[in-house]
Amino acid sequence: MTTDLEAENAALLQFLYACPAGLVEFSAAGAISMVNPAAMGLLMPIAGKPFVINLFDVMDSCAPELRNLVQHFSPPQGTVCDGHRIVTGRGERSTVLACSIVKLTQDRYVATLSDVTEQVARERRLKQAETWFASLLDGVDDVAVLSLDANGCIDAVTSSAARQTGFTDAELIGKPFEWFDRPDRASAMPLPGEAIAVAQRDGWYLHEGWHALADGGRYWCQRLVAVRDEAAGAAAGYTLVIRAVTRQGRDAADLRRMLTLDHLTGASNRAHFFETAERQLLRALRDGGSLALVVLDVDHFKRVNDEHGHAAGDVVLREVARRCEAELRPEDIFARMGGEEFVVLLPGTSLMAASAVAERLRASLAREPIDVGEIQLCITASFGCSALDTDPAASLAGLLAAADSALYSAKRAGRDRVALSNSDQAAA
Repeated sequence: MTTDLEAENAALLQFLYACPAGLVEFSAAGAISMVNPAAMGLLMPIAGKPFVINLFDVMDSCAPELRNLVQHFSPPQGTVCDGHRIVTGRGERSTVLACSIVKLTQDRYVATLSDVTEQVARERRLKQAETWFASLLDGVDDVAVLSLDANGCIDAVTSSAARQTGFTDAELIGKPFEWFDRPDRASAMPLPGEAIAVAQRDGWYLHEGWHALADGGRYWCQRLVAVRDEAAGAAAGYTLVIRAVTRQGRDAADLRRMLTLDHLTGASNRAHFFETAERQLLRALRDGGSLALVVLDVDHFKRVNDEHGHAAGDVVLREVARRCEAELRPEDIFARMGGEEFVVLLPGTSLMAASAVAERLRASLAREPIDVGEIQLCITASFGCSALDTDPAASLAGLLAAADSALYSAKRAGRDRVALSNSDQAAA
């Protein structure tokens, strides 16, 4: 009998070792008791060290909600979450994980982890196509057709273009079609030339966003760039089709916001921040423009959760996001990086101008206490700033590291202040 049991255990261990999905067994506090190689390979890049001890500690930087999901799951056993998406890493190196957690006993849980980055990219493309074809049947106000030359500049228009946008033929001819773009925080436009490059590769490119109107306004539309004909293996021209879409209760813009905003605070999420920040950095480096980052961390936030509960902590985070976004421009991006840490992307902003913005945010948070029900909490935050004007060759990772370093300087200097990446002096 012992031999049979040993054989079964050996077979089980062999299965766990060879299983392509990551498997983690852990306690209600997150302490890991078993992890297979596939899971270790996914967790180590997040942890930044060759060993992991606590699942929640590892995931705090990218999925702090896992701790709450487990702690608030009251049934004695069952599925805590199924296929929960987690974005890890930054920029082009970001990875999307699917996480499922099952509660086995009061203090025994099993999580499965798998890399679904490619699947998410395919899903995004399919959703774009579905939205486009659905618009043929529902919510289409008007269709405009324009002709583009090989460089993506408008060389011919139909009467529908003038009817839809209000611009005359003379105002449109010769303009690059990106001239229509009017981005906002939830609908960052592609870089100039990106749509043409993708159309050359795939035959078409589809995007949704805000477009300009001649009267200074804007309207929501879907835009298709398709290769019209080819000469000597290269595109000789393109057709641009613009569909104006009636914006209803759960339209494409709302769906995009669901994908780009943090579920708790309403700020931009990590994925949207890195996507937009990479685009803005490329633009700034290409055009010689300026760009700044402000990283902020709520002071003593763990004390709020420990003394007043996670519900009070959630109220504080939502109010921090609300007050900060009220102080920013429409083109600025305010994002939650994880836990109580946030970041602000400031296009066209120097380091000194960023420090002034950070000081305005700091004052807004410290000015009035936050009502969390029966009590009011006085909340402060520390800020770190970095910008391209002090390091014109910086990468996004470099700018974030510089801002983080300044943030820690602000913490060491007493908190509730602003520190700059190139100066030991605090702005407050």
